[in-house]
Amino acid sequence: MKIALIGATGFVGSEVLKEALDRGHEVTAIARNTKNIAEAHLLKKVEVDVKNIEKLANAVKDSEVVISAFNPGWSNPNIYNEYLEGAKAIQQAVKEAGVKRLIVVGGAGSLFLNERTRVIDSPNFPEEIKPGATAASEYFEILKREKELDWTFFSPAIGMAPGKPKKRRNTYRKGFEKPVFDEDGKSELSVQDTAVVLVDEAENGAHIKQRFTAAY
Repeated sequence: MKIALIGATGFVGSEVLKEALDRGHEVTAIARNTKNIAEAHLLKKVEVDVKNIEKLANAVKDSEVVISAFNPGWSNPNIYNEYLEGAKAIQQAVKEAGVKRLIVVGGAGSLFLNERTRVIDSPNFPEEIKPGATAASEYFEILKREKELDWTFFSPAIGMAPGKPKKRRNTYRKGFEKPVFDEDGKSELSVQDTAVVLVDEAENGAHIKQRFTAAY
């Protein structure tokens, strides 16, 4: 496939890039700075600010699917505004490019622990990442109204973060509106297996106009 990957240098994006290339896909790796991305067969690097809709549309226009792992950075003091602005710009650029498929890597915060309580609403949710998680949750509501694109919103496992499980198991279980927990009550998935999930979705299109999640 021809895959455009936005946020290709990030925590998730860098693993998706490796997974997609390892499977033989042609990848356009998009980031503000691509100098640290190693040259590779089937790889094209493009430096773009996602808010530049025209340039971004040109970068993704020949792709079969766009995977957005865009994140302005959890330590960014303006992450709430920048995430929403960037995510909406990406959505518009994909439409202007004439690409039909968009996979968005969102957050676990919008998943429901029960019928009324989201993960982000729980008292134990870390305050330091709440602005970014809130933005991702609000963007999911925007994306659900999208009619033109065959979109997919992926909510990672609650325990998918730097320092969390690092080993690749090549296995996962999927869910939809609620986190996937194991027998010990944990919702975890390594970033390597998260990349497996995302490239599987790019290849198979199993969740068109849906949100889904995955964990061990």
